Amino acid sequence: MDQEQEKDLDFGPDLITLVDEEGKEHEFELVDTAEFEGVNYAALVPVLSGQELLDDSGELIILRVVEEDGEEILESIEDDEEFDRVGAFFMERLKDTFDFEA
Repeated sequence: MDQEQEKDLDFGPDLITLVDEEGKEHEFELVDTAEFEGVNYAALVPVLSGQELLDDSGELIILRVVEEDGEEILESIEDDEEFDRVGAFFMERLKDTFDFEA
C-alpha cells in the first residue's frame, strides 16, 4: 500500500468537542448522521475514561444539524415530540450497534 492509499484510510472514531452553556468542553464520538423528516440529525456518545466510564449510563445524544453563516452547527432539540420521534428513529437504526434499554 502506498502513502496515498494510507492517507485515505481512517480507522479512528469521528470525535467532536462541544462546549456547554458554562463554557466547559465535552468530547463526543459521532456514531451516526441521518436525514429524518427533512431535517439532518447527528447521534453522538460521550467519550469517557476511568471512573466516568464506569459510572456512565451509555446515553445517546441526538442533536439537530443546522447551517448558520455557511457552516454546519449542532443544536439541541427542544421539542419533546420531535426528540421522541428522532430518538426512536436512531434507536432503530443503531439497534445492531448499541444495546438500548426501553
